[in-house]
Amino acid sequence: MTDTAGNTPASGNAPEVPDDLARCAVVIESAVEHLIKEKQPPLAIASALLGGSLGLLARSMDKDTILRILDSAAQSVRSGDVHASMAGENGPESEKA
Repeated sequence: MTDTAGNTPASGNAPEVPDDLARCAVVIESAVEHLIKEKQPPLAIASALLGGSLGLLARSMDKDTILRILDSAAQSVRSGDVHASMAGENGPESEKA
């Protein structure tokens, strides 16, 4: 990962996103937008991204670490953090809960 020591928050209390993560996020978001414009089903897009992500994680870390990452993601869904972050980006109409 990129060393973020010494970086100051971009605004408020939000930490600055490391450059490598920001570049990857831009590429992924562009691919998702492209697939949505092609009218691909959101479930297919998300499933492909999740499957690819799990494959990448499996090549680079052990099973227990992957399970901790997935547990953290599941907790974010349970607590409403995932939907809250999407509502902040897209307005409250995108919230499914």
